[in-house]
Amino acid sequence: MVVLRKVGKYEVGRTIGEGTFAKVKFAQNTETGESVAMKVLDRATIIRHKMADQIKREISIMKLVRHPHVVLLHEVLASRKKIYIILEFITGGELFDKIVHHGKLNENDSRKYFQQLIDGVDYCHNKGVCHRDLKPENLLLDSQGNLKISDFGLSALRGEGVNLLRTTCGTPNYVAPEVLSHKGYDGAIADIWSCGVILFVLLAGYLPLMR
Repeated sequence: MVVLRKVGKYEVGRTIGEGTFAKVKFAQNTETGESVAMKVLDRATIIRHKMADQIKREISIMKLVRHPHVVLLHEVLASRKKIYIILEFITGGELFDKIVHHGKLNENDSRKYFQQLIDGVDYCHNKGVCHRDLKPENLLLDSQGNLKISDFGLSALRGEGVNLLRTTCGTPNYVAPEVLSHKGYDGAIADIWSCGVILFVLLAGYLPLMR
């Protein structure tokens, strides 16, 4: 690993992912030797795009959900210019890539991934968390081939007395129809719709209504 710099107790190495608002770096805990993924956000960019509340919500939710099939948040660090979200390092890539490379999966593998997905989603819902962007690209596989739900950037907490969400979000191919209706929707039920689409893709190798 080529060390670029050190952040707290972490030696920071190569970039392993990059999005519109963040970079993900490979890093290593110098105290334990554990490999981690470090999501690096620029404070100025967050403020400019009015994303501060969204980032705070994502961090709060990830602190709340601790489950074998959810990517683990280790801790959050901050400097004057950056925010560093330290996450479990997952080595097996995205479920999406597995489907792209292998096509449809056999029933045993599909059943395993779907059961793990539902297990994680059910846990989140019991904590009052709706993911709202479930898709194979946000489902990672660890070194043992177990599924981990990631990317809670669009997630929401069901507030006391507030049962319907109104923000239209998610990925069109996986989003429930009611999310697009602008009439309010149950985030947990919308997640279940997305899980159903994912199950179809696992078994068929393509999206519903695409053929």
